[in-house]
Amino acid sequence: MMLSLYRLVSGPLGAPLIAAFMRRRLAAGKEDAMRFAERQGEASLPRPGAGRLIWVHAASVGESLSMLPLIEYLLAADAGLALLLTTGTVSSAQLMAERLPPRAIHQYAPLDRPVYVRRFLDHWRPDLVLWAESEFWPNLILETTGRGTLMILVNGRISPKSFSGWQRARGIIATLLGRFDLCLGQSLEDAKRLRQLGAANVDCLGNLKFAVPPLPADNEDLARLEAEFAGRPTWLAASTHAGEERIAGETHLALEQGHPGLLSVIVPRHAQRGVEVAAMLRAMGLHVAMRSADQPVEADTQIYLADTMGELGLFFRLAPVTFMGKSLVPLGGQNPLEALHLDCAVLHGPHMMNFTEISKDMTAAGCAMEVADGAALAAAVAALLDDPARAAVMAEKGRRYATS
Repeated sequence: MMLSLYRLVSGPLGAPLIAAFMRRRLAAGKEDAMRFAERQGEASLPRPGAGRLIWVHAASVGESLSMLPLIEYLLAADAGLALLLTTGTVSSAQLMAERLPPRAIHQYAPLDRPVYVRRFLDHWRPDLVLWAESEFWPNLILETTGRGTLMILVNGRISPKSFSGWQRARGIIATLLGRFDLCLGQSLEDAKRLRQLGAANVDCLGNLKFAVPPLPADNEDLARLEAEFAGRPTWLAASTHAGEERIAGETHLALEQGHPGLLSVIVPRHAQRGVEVAAMLRAMGLHVAMRSADQPVEADTQIYLADTMGELGLFFRLAPVTFMGKSLVPLGGQNPLEALHLDCAVLHGPHMMNFTEISKDMTAAGCAMEVADGAALAAAVAALLDDPARAAVMAEKGRRYATS
C-alpha cells in the first residue's frame, strides 16, 4: 500500500512538488546547474559501446570512495568492461572527476521518479548493478530489477536508527531487499539486520572501507603548508558539521594559553559553509585564515579553515591529532579509517551510529578515544599534544588496525 502510494506520488501526481523542491536545491547550490539534466535521467555522455557495463551507485563522497578499490579491481580483471558510477551530490561528483580510473565514468543519479529512471536505464542498459551501503530508492530498484538486471547490495549497512525506522515500514523494505540477488553486509551485525528486514540471500565479506588506500595529497601544497605551520602544535577537526565548528573554536580558546602557538585546522564537511563558519569563528574573536581565499597561515593565525573539497589527505598528514566530525552532533559519525591510514591519533564523539563496529574495534585496539562533549574534546586534545609519544603510539596502532 505505502509503496504503491510512493510510486504514485513520485509519478505525475507529485511532479509540481518535486520540481519546486529541486528549484530550491538549485538555488542553494546543492545541485549542479550545468549537469542538472542528468538528474532527470538525460545522459551527458554516450554509453561506452555495446560491451558489458557495470553500474555502481553510491550516495555521496564516503560511499563512492569505498567503492574505488572495487571499481579498479573490476576494470583490471576485464579489459572489455566499462563502468558507470552514479552519485547524488555535487561534492562527490567533483571528487570522482579526479579519482576515477580510465574506463570509468560518472553521472548524477536520476531523481527517483519513474519517468527519469526509465530514461536513464534506456540509455545506459547496465548488465550488472552494484548498490553501495544503504540508500534504497524504490523506483530505481524496482525499475532496474524489473528489466531482469542482476543487482547486488555491496558493503550493505543498516544502522540501529535505520533499522528501527525500517521496522516500521517492513513491507516496503522487505520488497526492496527482496529484489537484490545478493546482499553483502559490511559487518555480521549489518548482515543480521538485512536478514531481519527481509533480505533472502545475505552474506558478510567485510567492510570495503578497509580496502580504500590512503587519501592523496599534493606534495607541493604539503611542503608549503609544513613551512607555514612552522612546527606549531597542531590539531585537526575533520569533516565537521554545524555546531562542531563552534566547539572546535572553543577548544582552541581553552587550550591556547597552555599551548603557545597552537594552530587549529577545521575542515567543514560541506565546503560551501566556509563563509558562514569563518564569520562565526571571527565573532568569537579568533583570527581565521581561509584556504578557499588562498589566505596564508601567518604567525597570528589561530584557525586555518580548509573550506575546500578533496584535501583531507593533506590535512591528515599535517595534524598528529584529529577529531572526526559528525559525531558530537547526533548524525552518525564520519569514516575514521581515512585518518588512521595517515598516522593520526583519532578522537570522536559519542554519535558513531554509522560506524558502530569500527568505533568499538578502534577503542579496543587503543587507536581512538571517545569524547562526550566539547570539554572532553579540549581535555583529550591537550593530553595528546602534551604527550606526543602517546599520540604516536595511538597512531601506530591505528595504522595497523586500518590495514589489517
